[in-house]
Amino acid sequence: MSTQLLIYETAVPVSSGRHGKCSVEPGKGYAFARRINSVPLMAVEFPQAAAEYAIVFAQSGEDFLPVVILGARQGENLYVGEDERWNADYVPAFVRRYPFIFSAGDDGKTFTLCVDEAYPGLNYQGRGQALFAEGKQTPYVDNVLRFLQEYRTQFLRTKAFCNKLAEHQLLEPMQAQFTLGSDKMSLGGFMAIDRQKLKALPGEVLAKLAATDELELIYLHLQSMRNFGEVKDRLVSAQADANKIAPIVTREPEPAEEKPAARGGKRGPRSESSASAS
Repeated sequence: MSTQLLIYETAVPVSSGRHGKCSVEPGKGYAFARRINSVPLMAVEFPQAAAEYAIVFAQSGEDFLPVVILGARQGENLYVGEDERWNADYVPAFVRRYPFIFSAGDDGKTFTLCVDEAYPGLNYQGRGQALFAEGKQTPYVDNVLRFLQEYRTQFLRTKAFCNKLAEHQLLEPMQAQFTLGSDKMSLGGFMAIDRQKLKALPGEVLAKLAATDELELIYLHLQSMRNFGEVKDRLVSAQADANKIAPIVTREPEPAEEKPAARGGKRGPRSESSASAS
């Protein structure tokens, strides 16, 4: 479950005994996702995500799952700004469901609603949406459950799509290369669909993929690869911000002010200069 817990620190089952007086205050920003450079993506999200993210495939054992690339380096999310806002129009559902998540039972068929108690918006002061009222879950929790149930449904559909890609041996390892000045870096550990293998598929296979809209998903994935350029642009911008040095403004010395001569001698001229950083 480590992949599912990328952004969760202390996810515990939601219960009236533990969270009976608990509320969730939305709008606390996306700092919780600052240290991840990719997140899972469901197939249903491809049309919206392909416009802004590079969509690739990650392998875990024998399973494959689509992910969006958020950064070129480990522990860096280039889509979360210093103000903790998400700097893209579309936010992946994996991120939007936070701080809630389903925990699967041993049978893989029963699921328990959990919440990350490390989320800053989780509070006992009544701010935001209450989880329980008079010992019963609120409509807010009902909506959370519906969202997570739909997410689970889309996860299974996405898994079936990836199984077809694997069945037809369309996925190949790839690396993205980035150059920053004289520095070169590469991002690997993911897979992409091989165009030549796709073209070599029999007509009947392509027809079936088209009939289920999975061929469209394939082309959205291939089209999204151009967004590695967006990742590079964000990386360059982040590097420039990190190297930015505040200018030093120096004022010219003010002219000396003539003073009347004091008894016993003459006081020399006095000059003042000051410097400030902005």
